[in-house]
Amino acid sequence: MHTWHWQTWQDLPYLTCGLLQDWSHGFFTQQFWVHAPEDLAEVLQPTAQVYRVKQVHSNTVLTAAEIDRAFAVEGDLETVAESDSATFPEADGIVSNEADQAVWVCTADCTPVLIADAQTGQVSAIHAGWRGTATKIVPRAIERLQQQGSQLSDLKIALGPAIAGEVYQVSRPVAAQIGSTVVPQEISPQSTDAEVEGLLDALSQIPDSPLLPDPQPGRARIDVRRVLALQLEQLGIAPEQMAIAPYCTYQSPEYFFSYRRERLKKVQWSGIVSA
Repeated sequence: MHTWHWQTWQDLPYLTCGLLQDWSHGFFTQQFWVHAPEDLAEVLQPTAQVYRVKQVHSNTVLTAAEIDRAFAVEGDLETVAESDSATFPEADGIVSNEADQAVWVCTADCTPVLIADAQTGQVSAIHAGWRGTATKIVPRAIERLQQQGSQLSDLKIALGPAIAGEVYQVSRPVAAQIGSTVVPQEISPQSTDAEVEGLLDALSQIPDSPLLPDPQPGRARIDVRRVLALQLEQLGIAPEQMAIAPYCTYQSPEYFFSYRRERLKKVQWSGIVSA
């Protein structure tokens, strides 16, 4: 079990993972709500260049260089209004390509995933909602790291605070879409009810299944972080290479915003700096 640690900055709490202790990183709480990533970089590494994107629940992963090129069209990165996310390129994952790059994502129930490479020092930050998980955004980010020389055995992966499976209710077709990434069955919007139920039955047979019971007809509960862990295992990532934060955004109102709980468009940021 990898350890997680509470840190403070100006008396405000944020979370770090022992697995990523060699990289400046943090899973920030709602107490940092007023601070943009440009401010939060001061907490991690003031000299780092900040990279973020306009998150759209996709499986698009951009490198820092690709983000720079996108801004070259719009104007200098330093002049971009911090509050105007429309100016940022659309994606839900970022991969560094040089040292001293801080990559950031924001979440409010979805899973923030931070990845670091022990050999190259490169890092990735990923926003993995159910749609991104269903389209394998985390494996896609790992593929982009591999394109830059990463080996699977060198990766360290932390899945941050997110909504827990026991309180994450979705429709059964949505649960099937998410689950289809880890069972040898395919699903589509045109799939029949019988096909959906067949896939969910296969998902329920997995040891420590991410599919949880729900008393409401037509609904299911699903642990997205467990699905992500299974995707990683199926890639060849060993269990000791990953850690899952023992915090649920929905059930921890003292620390985290939850869209499901509050229906407010507020977020917390997670970031990591390349070495």
